[in-house]
Amino acid sequence: MAFKLIDLPYPDTALEPAVSAETLSYHHGKHHKAYIDKTNAAIEGSDHANGSLIEVIAAARGSNQGLFNNAAQSWNHGFYWYSLSPTASNPSNELRSMIDQSFGSVDALIEQLKERGAGHFASGWVWLAEKNGALSIEETHDGDTLADQQGVNPLLVIDLWEHAYYLDHQNARPQYLDAVMDKLNWSFAAENLTRGKTWEYPG
Repeated sequence: MAFKLIDLPYPDTALEPAVSAETLSYHHGKHHKAYIDKTNAAIEGSDHANGSLIEVIAAARGSNQGLFNNAAQSWNHGFYWYSLSPTASNPSNELRSMIDQSFGSVDALIEQLKERGAGHFASGWVWLAEKNGALSIEETHDGDTLADQQGVNPLLVIDLWEHAYYLDHQNARPQYLDAVMDKLNWSFAAENLTRGKTWEYPG
């Protein structure tokens, strides 16, 4: 079963000016599509052909770096599209309570996400995740992911690769982070928390 490039959950102009339609056209239509195509090519006719994307990631981790990178990047990008929203939302009561316990306030969490994202060396991802009943900020480098990590439930992610922001903000990653924080999809985060298990790639 081949994986599909999922549609963006909003029009390509919906995140402007934080993320432009031009950036999304390349990021989604070129980068994400390439990861999906390479994953499909690698699993065709193999034992992984009928597995979920998370199963493919878990099987390839540590044994097939090329497949792992492409499968993990496929999942990460799908999760990233849903982590953003053109519509303002607020954390659910449960999520807000956990944010307050772990970070003090939503504003404090946002500041920490921006600091961790700006300070992350080279390419990667910064995550809000639930671990052992509490929230934490996690970082993964390059194509790594939290998707297959036991005991970790990712709630939101922000892409720190330059292709996510260079057309709009050049090398000013902090500027991108400032802008994209206003687009965080707290409803998606609450759904992930309530579900209690890792989001499944829908394509």
